[in-house]
Amino acid sequence: MVRLADRTERTAPFYAVEVLKQAQTLTAQGRDIISLGIGEPDFTAPSRVLETLNQAADAGLSGYTAPAGIPALREAIAHYYGTAFGASVDPARVLVTSGASGALLLAAMALINPGDEILMPDPSYPANRNFITAAGGITRLVPTTAEHRYQLRPQDIEAHWGPATRGVLIASPSNPTGTSMPREALRALIAAVRTRGGFIILDEIYLGLYYDEPPRSGLTLDDDLLIINSFSKYFHMTGWRLGWLMAPETMMPALERLASSLAICAPALAQHAALSCFEPEVMQVYERRRLSFKERRDFLLPAFKRLGLSVPAAPDGAFYIFSDIQALGMDSTTFCHRLLREAGVAAVPGLDFGQAHARHTVRFSYATDLGRLHEAVDRMAAFLAHR
Repeated sequence: MVRLADRTERTAPFYAVEVLKQAQTLTAQGRDIISLGIGEPDFTAPSRVLETLNQAADAGLSGYTAPAGIPALREAIAHYYGTAFGASVDPARVLVTSGASGALLLAAMALINPGDEILMPDPSYPANRNFITAAGGITRLVPTTAEHRYQLRPQDIEAHWGPATRGVLIASPSNPTGTSMPREALRALIAAVRTRGGFIILDEIYLGLYYDEPPRSGLTLDDDLLIINSFSKYFHMTGWRLGWLMAPETMMPALERLASSLAICAPALAQHAALSCFEPEVMQVYERRRLSFKERRDFLLPAFKRLGLSVPAAPDGAFYIFSDIQALGMDSTTFCHRLLREAGVAAVPGLDFGQAHARHTVRFSYATDLGRLHEAVDRMAAFLAHR
């Protein structure tokens, strides 16, 4: 047999995908499954974006673009960050990528040498750890608490920063918790990392999906952060594979060299179509959908309380609820397996997101229709009554 690279053994599994596969198998057998598992919006791109896509295809705009993306889109993204999130960004610091995954890959390859250690909160999105591994780095998961919204604190940096530590990878709002980092807490964390000469990669992919206070980008606190974002979540274009990386100007030549070899460019037609995302009429569509997500969250939080599903840190963004099920007397993997098989409701066990809370937490995604969420709650109530 061909010997595989060691990194294949260090690559963390993605249990959300396994849950999806099981749900699809049951659906193929004729079962009606309500998916609260996969983190994909049930909305798709607005009609105006599709029209622009077709126009770009008809015009023959499907060839390679510059590695950093078409200038008009880089300008549109920079303007969006200024108007929506209060950050003044030079378009020359925006690099259009093949999804947020492409952005994180470039950031990891540019910053991490083999053996470098990167701190991340536990819980956190599992695939992010694999980009660190792919670059030869080592992820160190730092246990967090609901009291601090499952986010890293300056004290965590002090306690866990070692000789090999080079930086942190954080997300606000976070997957799986849906919690944002309070502004002053983020400021203090940035200062703690900067004091040690480290870098900060900040995942803002869910920044547009907020439900309480209007968000501001981390760039308003530190202009040298590396920002990851995407058209997948707020703009509902998951399969279009389009995202962006914002980086300090001094890093851009190296990032463009990497991009030209690793990806050549992001999908050209998707880039041209995405220009329409920022048109006022289309932004109004996205805002109505954001409020729809808020309505779902506001339905589920009191419903979970009635069901006896604890939510120690209420989400203020994204479309996830991170529930503590210790009171139910079963581990999260058993709970999710039985919930799927017996109630036809798919959710993701905490094991996907780290070890600190793995046995007693479950992530529920509310990226599905409100009517189906009502039905899911009814099914869970019946399941819990007879468990």
